[in-house]
Amino acid sequence: MESLLLTATMAKAAAILVLGLLVFAVGKSPVFRMDRAGAAIVGAALMIGLGVLTIDQAAKAVDVRTIVVLFAMMIVTSSLKTAGFFHVVGAFLTKRLATRRGLLLAVILAGGLLSAFFINDIVCLMFTPVVLMICHRWRLRPVPYLIGLATASNIGSAGTLIGNPQNILIGSLSGISFARYMLVAFPLALLGLAADFLAVYWVFRPELSGPLPEAAEVPAARHPFLIKKNVAVVILILAGFLLGFEAAIVAALGAAALLVTRRVKPEKIYAGIDFNLLVIFVGLFVIIGGVEESGLMGWLLGRLHAVDFGSFPVFAGATVVLSNLVSNVPAVLLLRFLVPAAAGLKWWAGMAVFSTLAGNLTLVGSVANLIVVEIARRDGVRVGFVDYFKVGFPLTIALGLVSLAYFLLLV
Repeated sequence: MESLLLTATMAKAAAILVLGLLVFAVGKSPVFRMDRAGAAIVGAALMIGLGVLTIDQAAKAVDVRTIVVLFAMMIVTSSLKTAGFFHVVGAFLTKRLATRRGLLLAVILAGGLLSAFFINDIVCLMFTPVVLMICHRWRLRPVPYLIGLATASNIGSAGTLIGNPQNILIGSLSGISFARYMLVAFPLALLGLAADFLAVYWVFRPELSGPLPEAAEVPAARHPFLIKKNVAVVILILAGFLLGFEAAIVAALGAAALLVTRRVKPEKIYAGIDFNLLVIFVGLFVIIGGVEESGLMGWLLGRLHAVDFGSFPVFAGATVVLSNLVSNVPAVLLLRFLVPAAAGLKWWAGMAVFSTLAGNLTLVGSVANLIVVEIARRDGVRVGFVDYFKVGFPLTIALGLVSLAYFLLLV
């Protein structure tokens, strides 16, 4: 008969996991000055220091492919920003818009589609100041447009395996091809962006009706040659992904090509890299590796035998709930143990889609949301929890149900 008691090693792993997830859920330690990156470092160090893992086991627990793709795409996105690509997009939009509703649609489409092919957190980091600049120049209240950007960045990023950190992780863990996943998920992302526009417009329709004031062009600091080079490299990277080449190698070569330049100091590119996120990933790999090595995960699954995680709807619901409780990257690392051994595209793609859509449930549901809110706060604009909830909650429930039906019927 299987023991109901934890071993000493399991108990150590459980304590580290619970304390780490607590910090991830809250966003910082309630006692110490420690953020998510700090919690990941401390948790990984404790897993090794307390003997749950050896150094060699900890190194093997880190998925190098995920780290390489994440790091390389950060370099690509930062290079685009340095070249002025995001400001050019903003300037392009302002020249062709006549109504407030049109501006909202443009922000949602631009934020969503950019997030599908670049990491959504970084797109929000680069594009939020552009949206604020446009709103200030047209003397518009930025809140509806910022909510549109945040929700669209989450929805759009679900469309590919490079749209957000958890999808990059799922792509590495599952071995699903970029093209195969995109064929399934991208139509859902497009449908989601349309629903996002309708939801934001309905909630804020009094202030999104009518024409825009007199045109106010957004100044675009641009480097035409660098923009062309960056776009060409991005096209080659996406082509490599679609043709099925190793994602880590393709992304690394693309990033390397952009670093070979005489026009930009490398420090400007490095400034756009989210090293905190990279540290979080490495630390989480080690923490979850310790949980698995200790036998704790098997013990936990044994206690949950009454819950039918072999049912796709149950699995989808668990993905949404856990992603909101502990953030989507830790949720994916834990949920992968619930994926059936013979599972194919449906389960892995479902995990990617539902863990991403879950980010729109509340204002604190994703890092992308928090980035938009924090940049806006520094600019004197407050995005309220209730304003966001009026859009995010019904949108997430509706898209979740549509996505569930889609996977059950078509995938």
